[in-house]
Amino acid sequence: MDCGLCELIPCLAALAVVALILVILIAHFSASGMVDLRRHEKEKYFLSGDGAKEAFPSLHDPHSRELSVVVPSYNEELRLPVMMEETMEYLEKRQKQQPSFTYEVIIVDDGSKDKTTEVALSYSKKYGADKVRVLTLVRNRGKGGAVRMGTLSSRGKLILMADADGATKFADLEKVEAGLNDISMKPGNMAISCGSRAHLEEESVAQRSVFRTFLMYGFHFLVWFFCVKGIRDTQCGFKLFTREAALKTFSSLHVERWAFDVELLYIAQCFKIPIAEVAVNWTEIEGSKLVPFWSWLQMGRDLVFIRLRYITGAWKLESQRKAD
Repeated sequence: MDCGLCELIPCLAALAVVALILVILIAHFSASGMVDLRRHEKEKYFLSGDGAKEAFPSLHDPHSRELSVVVPSYNEELRLPVMMEETMEYLEKRQKQQPSFTYEVIIVDDGSKDKTTEVALSYSKKYGADKVRVLTLVRNRGKGGAVRMGTLSSRGKLILMADADGATKFADLEKVEAGLNDISMKPGNMAISCGSRAHLEEESVAQRSVFRTFLMYGFHFLVWFFCVKGIRDTQCGFKLFTREAALKTFSSLHVERWAFDVELLYIAQCFKIPIAEVAVNWTEIEGSKLVPFWSWLQMGRDLVFIRLRYITGAWKLESQRKAD
């Protein structure tokens, strides 16, 4: 019995090593290069107030607004109006109180099959294309791809990523702004401030099933072990970037689906860009596109592959590239 066990242990260890090598090889050789940033002709323009086509600016251009709000939207015709009403009310009120404050909202329709673009355009007509612009992607890129395309088309000195479901109270912009101001910016004006739901975790655990709680903690462990240290909530869709930090991080981003936030923060930490984490008000909104088990499984795979692909050199941190 003891001899059989002694023989089994080396076999299991050998199998584990083979499995690890296999995973590393799959991660390396299945990696594509940098994501193609070239735009379809229709994605280069937005509609002005009189219906004429105007070209989007570039993130490489100097800023001309204090704030850009990028709203990734996929099949959001029902949830988007609630978020936009709250957002525009706040931004318009702030502009009246601070006449020097300028802003824009860029709604990115990520290849929706419903009337998301039509709903978004109604706000562009109401407030003018100088304040609300709509970027309709020809094909679905994923949330990360939509955020990237909107960010690359923005004019703001600061760039806020905000989810279309309105789960985070928009007035909490002031909290993430304060978080940005409280950290020492890296030379080159680089800093990121992340909204966080970590303070709500105890309450959410009480409401979740044991299985979903297990998946949540498993995901948090994988994030910490493979990619991002010191940030408790990497997935909150309310993040504020300086223009320089956005250009630096999004230029190297590969993941375009749900785990893109993790890679974005991993890139930021590799570049030693300071990151603040700030508690925000958050409410769960019905209509999430996440399928609990399969989405978590996909994100877990992506986390492992992110780290392995950088370690093996399949992916590299890039200098700022200009999108066509």
